[in-house]
Amino acid sequence: MTDTTVRASARVRDLLAQMTLEEKTAQLVGYWVDQGGEVVAPLADEMVTTTKYADATTHGLGHLTRVYGTRPVDPVERAAWLWGEQRRLQTETRLGIPAIVHEECLTGLAAWQAATYPTPLAWGASFDPDLVAEMAVAIGESMRELGIHQGLAPVLDVIRDPRWGRVDECIGEDPYLVGTIGTAYVRGLQSTGVDATLKHFVGYSGSQSGRNHAPVHAGPRELADVFLPPFEMALRDGGARSVMNSYAEIDGAPVGASPYYLSEVLRGRLGFEGPVVADYFSVAFLHSTHGVAADLGEAAELALRAGIDVELPTLDAFAGPLRDRIRSGALDEGVLDDAVLRVLAQKERLGLLDADFAEPPASVDLDGPRHRELARRLAAESAVLLSNDGTLPAAAPGRIAVLGPNADSSEALMGCYSFVNHVLAHHPGTPAGIEIPTVLDALRAEYPAARIESVRGCDVEGEDAAGIADAVAAASRSDLAIVVVGDRAGLFGRGTVGEGNDVDDLELPGVQRRLVEEVVASGTPVVVLVLSGRPYAIGWALDGAAAPAAVVQSFFPGEEGADALAGIVSGRVTPSGRLPVSLPRSAGAQPFTYLHPRLGGRSDITSADPTPVRPFGFGLTYSTFAYEDLRVATQATTGDGLTATVTVRNTGEAPATDVVQLYGHDVVGTTTRPSAQLLAYQRVPLGPGETAIVEFRVPPARLAYAGRDAVRAVEPGRVDLWVGPSSADREATASVEFTGEAYVIGPDDARLATASVLEGAVVSR
Repeated sequence: MTDTTVRASARVRDLLAQMTLEEKTAQLVGYWVDQGGEVVAPLADEMVTTTKYADATTHGLGHLTRVYGTRPVDPVERAAWLWGEQRRLQTETRLGIPAIVHEECLTGLAAWQAATYPTPLAWGASFDPDLVAEMAVAIGESMRELGIHQGLAPVLDVIRDPRWGRVDECIGEDPYLVGTIGTAYVRGLQSTGVDATLKHFVGYSGSQSGRNHAPVHAGPRELADVFLPPFEMALRDGGARSVMNSYAEIDGAPVGASPYYLSEVLRGRLGFEGPVVADYFSVAFLHSTHGVAADLGEAAELALRAGIDVELPTLDAFAGPLRDRIRSGALDEGVLDDAVLRVLAQKERLGLLDADFAEPPASVDLDGPRHRELARRLAAESAVLLSNDGTLPAAAPGRIAVLGPNADSSEALMGCYSFVNHVLAHHPGTPAGIEIPTVLDALRAEYPAARIESVRGCDVEGEDAAGIADAVAAASRSDLAIVVVGDRAGLFGRGTVGEGNDVDDLELPGVQRRLVEEVVASGTPVVVLVLSGRPYAIGWALDGAAAPAAVVQSFFPGEEGADALAGIVSGRVTPSGRLPVSLPRSAGAQPFTYLHPRLGGRSDITSADPTPVRPFGFGLTYSTFAYEDLRVATQATTGDGLTATVTVRNTGEAPATDVVQLYGHDVVGTTTRPSAQLLAYQRVPLGPGETAIVEFRVPPARLAYAGRDAVRAVEPGRVDLWVGPSSADREATASVEFTGEAYVIGPDDARLATASVLEGAVVSR
């Protein structure tokens, strides 16, 4: 039986023993001080609390919600207010316990004047956990300086359907890529003393038809092999200290009311001991949208019994309605105690029980040179070159037409959870507070001697095509046309992608396809830059006589994204990003994942073809690479894992970085196995003619899967291995035969593979 005893110090248990019912429930809620009519969370306009702040904090407070991230506030002035409020909680409440301050930090700290980084889908495209960890350190240091203790990131939902609006918040469609990048973010953020919050546990991204909050129909093996591994990696290998529940209902059971998912799986199977915080309003949703609770008091009881410890962002259910239920005798007060212990233990570990709020910061720089450099590097590493007929790099065109609705838009560079698109959209006229050069700005700086003409051509949305003729005319007068298309991130119908902005097709929004096609027909070489939060069905732009000369995919690259893209166009930057999600053939082929079994791919028994136009892991550079001599022991026991080496050579004329990808396929399994599965990867920079030997050490957990009993284990049998430029291409191949009994993965097994370039292995021709 799982030990559910909460680990807490004597000091924390003594605090609990002193608490009244009101003081206990106060520690289990947040308060959204600035919440008003702005819809910055699902159904927030229907959930505005009527409790006054002073009344809500009479007995203490668990969390302060988005002190910096709800409206544009000067960070220094706001810090002075926050320090004062924390002192007030220390001196004017009976037990003197300060509040945890939490903020969104998905693309950087979501606060006015703070750096905005590439969206998580770009993190995945970089295949660079080390750089993501560096970014997270910088974000965490800014948060800690402002008195913030908990960040609501990373999102570990595995992409299952790109029609879902929240795809831009996700890292990729492969659980291992999501897990490694997410774990790196957790380690980086928490190294600064800020707790990371894994979300959304679990299965949220598997929603029916890619619709937000739609039901999820996932079986136990899909949960075990796809949705759970990233959380397990971030918890066991990353030490994540907080988890947020999913809004989803899985086979009719809302996760927020499920002891199976939040207690048996999360705490029992995955060993998590920290606090579970409710996704915003999800406790109330048990009553209002799921219909499994008759009122807010019953919703609070269901959530608490399931394993939710803290209601966020406000006190709709865990305060008055829960207390009323206890006073009526319908619920025993002891049900609260474990949750209160976890919250107090977190506050003790964060130093809040002994915190000195004497001096708030007198000045802060939330977007200094270090932030800009990290943002620039990540934007450059995450851009994916999808096609190129040799037009790129374009060294010195004399006349350039810069066209498209996203060419002169800073908002187009940023994701849904950026402060500009998430908050400032409600404050028109307020400056961004940071420098965000547009693609047009960056191209003018990149080509100071060129004559640059800019025409919008069309909007991101809508059917107005009147401006396309002017764009075509400008292209005809130019040596090179750069067309910048894609998305505009927003929430709940405001924009084309983002939370609540789900779609039923995957065509570029509006008349943007027509714009590209007519500019291509002008005869001028055309480079298309796609700034988007999801992959679109742009096969028409990648292959065939009418395709543009080159296409670059950039998933919302952040404040320095324009500089990175201009550098790729000119050749100052060599592209090295790889697709973290398959590029779809059509909406009708969805949901699709490269992790499909044999019957999930193209076959002679159906006329429908789900094959993507560019596979997971694909990405071109300005050079070429070859792989050979993949070596692995031909036989191993099921508990051994494997060690593989492969030789990679830069066969081109330019220095470039390759993402060396090791894939495997379990040939015969007791349950069906994916045709390809990423086992390990490593970024390797090489000069022309240089060669490196890359070594991968793959633990058993990477080879395990849920068998007929839904237990993850390595089964005996043959596993085919290969290295290639994507999941679909096999260049260097090998196989290994695993022998012995099935090896069940335990809590102490490593989940992460390691990769390294062997010392002394790089040579020049």
